[in-house]
Amino acid sequence: MPRQQEPKTVEDGATGDPGGGRVLAQGWCALSSLHGRIESHVERALQAGHGLSAREFSVLDVLSYQHEGDGGHLQMHQLADVVVLSQSATTRLVSRLEERGLLSRYICPTDRRGIYTDVSPAGLALLEEARPTNESALREALQEAARRPELAPLVEAVKSLRATGPWALLSPRKTAARR
Repeated sequence: MPRQQEPKTVEDGATGDPGGGRVLAQGWCALSSLHGRIESHVERALQAGHGLSAREFSVLDVLSYQHEGDGGHLQMHQLADVVVLSQSATTRLVSRLEERGLLSRYICPTDRRGIYTDVSPAGLALLEEARPTNESALREALQEAARRPELAPLVEAVKSLRATGPWALLSPRKTAARR
C-alpha cells in the first residue's frame, strides 16, 4: 500500500498551485510594491516640507511617544527594533539627528553600558510641524494604491492594523493618547 504524503502547508513553502511558491512570491511582490510606493511618496513630502527623511521622521515620532514622564527615552537597541534598522544604521541616523539638535544621547545612570536617546525640544517642534504632512502623504499614497486592483486588498489590511510587535516597547498610556 503506497504511503500517503501529508499535505504541505504554506509555512512549508507549498501553496497548492502548480508553480510552487508563485502565490507567495506574488503576494510578497505586492506587499513590497505597496511599501515602496508609500515610503517614496511620504519621503518626498517630508523632504520638501521639512527637510526630514521618512526614517528621521519615524525616529523622532517613536521617541516623542516616550518623551514625557518615567522612561521618557529609549535605549539604542530598542529604537533600532522599533524603526526596523540595524543598530549601526540607527547609530548613524541618530548621530545625524543629534548634530542637527533634534535629539540627544546620554549614558544610562544605572547601567553605564546602556545609551539612551531622547528627542529634544527642537525635535518635538519639527515633528509637530511635520506630522500633518506625514499623515496627509500617507493618506494620499494609500488612496492612490487602493485604485490598483492588485494593491487594494493590502490597503484595506493596512487600514485595519494596530501597533504590535516592537511598538509594544512604547508606553501604552502614550500610544493610546495618540490614537
